[in-house]
Parts: sequence; C-alpha cells; structure tokens
Amino acid sequence: MTEQFDAVEVIAAKRDRHELSDAQIDWIVDAYTRGAVADEQMSALAMAILLNGMNRREIARWTAAMIASGERMDFSTLSWPTADKHSTGGVGDKITLPLAPLVAACGVAVPQLSGRGLGHTGGTLDKLEAIPGWRAALTNDEMMAQLDSVGAVICAAGAGLAPADKKLYALRDVTGTVEAIPLIASSIMSKKIAEGTGALVLDVKVGSGAFMKSEADARELAETMVALGTDAGVRTVALLTDMSTPLGLTAGNACEVAESVEVLAGGGPRDVVDLTVALAREMLEAAGKNDIDPADALADGRAMDVWKAMIRAQGGDPDAALPVARHTHDVVAQSDGLLTRLDAFAVGVAAWRLGAGRSRPGENVQAAAGVVMHAKPGDRVTAGQPLLTLHTDTPERFDRAIEALADGYDIGADAPGDRSVVIDRIGS
Repeated sequence: MTEQFDAVEVIAAKRDRHELSDAQIDWIVDAYTRGAVADEQMSALAMAILLNGMNRREIARWTAAMIASGERMDFSTLSWPTADKHSTGGVGDKITLPLAPLVAACGVAVPQLSGRGLGHTGGTLDKLEAIPGWRAALTNDEMMAQLDSVGAVICAAGAGLAPADKKLYALRDVTGTVEAIPLIASSIMSKKIAEGTGALVLDVKVGSGAFMKSEADARELAETMVALGTDAGVRTVALLTDMSTPLGLTAGNACEVAESVEVLAGGGPRDVVDLTVALAREMLEAAGKNDIDPADALADGRAMDVWKAMIRAQGGDPDAALPVARHTHDVVAQSDGLLTRLDAFAVGVAAWRLGAGRSRPGENVQAAAGVVMHAKPGDRVTAGQPLLTLHTDTPERFDRAIEALADGYDIGADAPGDRSVVIDRIGS
C-alpha cells in the first residue's frame, strides 16, 4: 500500500520543534503498529518527543490513536462498580499487590492490568510470577469471570488492548526515552481508557527513584493524565507521592511479594500501609463507596481472603514458599549515627543489576534477586551493622550492585525531616 506520510518527515517535524498534525499522529501510530515504520524510526521520534515535547492537543490525539489501535473492554455487565489504580513506577512499589484485594474486599472490583519492569523500577507481573504457578496471561472471558467471582484481577493487558503501546513501551525501555511526559501520559491513559474502568486513581511518583525527579514535572504529568481521563469520561484523580526513598523495606520480586503479604496480614512497613490505605480510600470514593474504611478490611483479614482467592484463581499457590536467592551480601554501616538518606534510585539500580530487572525486552528476571533494607532514614545505626542485604542467584553481579549503592546513603548526626508519603492530590 502507498503510505500517507513518510516517517522521516514526521521525525524531522518534531526534531525541528513543530507540532504534529492529527493526521500525522494517526498515521505514524497506525503504521508503527502495522510494522510499516521501523523500530529505529520510532526510536528517533520518541527521542524527539522527549527533547521537544508535545502540547495538550498532540498528547490527546496520540492517546486516541493508541486506543484506536486495538479493542476496548466493557465492564458494565459486572454486578460490581469498578475502579483501577496506576503507578508511574518506583522502587519497592509493591502497592498494587495489597491494594487490589483490599479494594475488592470493600465491594469495588479492580481490573488491574499491569506491566513488566521498566528500567530501574519493578514490574507488578514480574513480582507476582515469583509465586509458584501464578500466571499473568488471561483471556478477556477469564478476566471477567474472575472479576465477577473474586472482585480483583491483576494480569497482563491482552494483545488486543492498545497494541501500539505494547510495542512502544518495550522500545522506550531500551532507548532512553522512558521519561518523556507525553509518552508516559499517553501510554498509561490509552490502556486505562481502553480498559473501560469507571474510575481511575493515579499514583504519580516524584523523587530520585521516580521517572519524574522534580515535583513540577510530576505535577505536569498528573494534570495531563487527569485531563485525558476526565475528557474520556473516566472519573480520574491523582496523588503525588514521595519516591526519594524506597517504599517499604524490600526491592525485588519475591521479597516484595513477602512484604505485601505482611501488609495483608495486618503488619508491614508503615509507609506501605499508609499509601495502600490512602489509594484505597480514593478508589472507593471515586466508585461511590466513601462510607467504607479500607483500614478495617486490612485489620479483620477480609483483604487477605481476597488475595488468596485472587492468586488461586490465576493458578498460583498463595501458601507456597517463595524463591530464595542462592547468594547474599551485606552492605554495612561505616560509622555510628542516624541514617539521613537512602536513595531510591541507587537501591533500584542495585536491585536491577542483581537480576530483579531487565536491560532488554523479553529478558528473564530472577525471582529471588533484590535488596532487603534493614534501616530507613531517621533510624539509628551502628558501625558494622548491615544496612542492606543484596540477594542474587549470580554472585558475579554483586560488584556492580555495590557500586550503584556507593553514594546511595548518608549517615549523620541530624535526623531528616518527616515527609508524608502523599505530597498532594490532583483532581476533583
């Protein structure tokens, strides 16, 4: 067939800081999905978008083109109201695992289509695959049946849902273009709008371990996504949350599953519990269930019951032992004092280098690889005390992981100031 445009013209237009027309956007998204635009050409355009940006019209059109590349789901036949949550990615961000069953335990179904690890941030599906037998791939019929019976599902997006995004998501991961706000916003919102959920709560991370390092960038991303969702008829709100320090005390796959189960059992680190409950409250309110306190469902075991049912429904054994790494190494404190900083990015890169993440699309990850933290900022430590324990099946990875952590923490005399994990809320 004769193509409507030439890819080089579209790349050059954005390279030279011009706006792309609706027709150009529609064509290049479709042509890339069909294979008529090569990966290296879309890589060049993604870099031009990262460097030169897009305006609101371009982002909205790009999102619509990605939605149009595939099917749309419809949950209107469910007997439950629906709400979904999406995080922009962080280190130790296992919140989806306890959150989905918690919200379902309160009467709102959660169709959570999740992804793989991206760069130094972990992927929800990679974490859950550490559970023996659990499977990420469900048909639409299986997903609907599980939502009706259990109320929660965490699975991979089907091949028919925004296939343009599936290709572009993998490409961005290996071409240094993950951080482009237009591409993040359109990637997330194309899937969430096509997914058909009635309400959406966005967890937009800000800090060293997030893709958005500054609060201004995180706010711009949150406002962009809230506007895209609202315009599409999805009740959308966003929380800006702190990602300067890892969430909880684990970063990896199996170790984050274990910590999530602790939260569902009524324990777990305070920051993980606080953020889980805060997001659950937003999801319940957005779905019209603001008379229910999700903290009660954590305390009385209802959320744990849904978790076990959700894992079993996808072939997993919630009571099975999780994988354990064959090798560990302790990073110890060099002096007495207070831990004043523990950098999320450094911990994320260390976990990635240990084998918890991937450096190219389709690469296998190690279920047991990761970092376990023994102190958080504000804690008193003594010289020789383990601060972090590194886990991997391939000990030759230790040196590079230790290198990533070299400037990743500080020990001093003054306690760091308290900072709430939730910084702000955006949306009506």
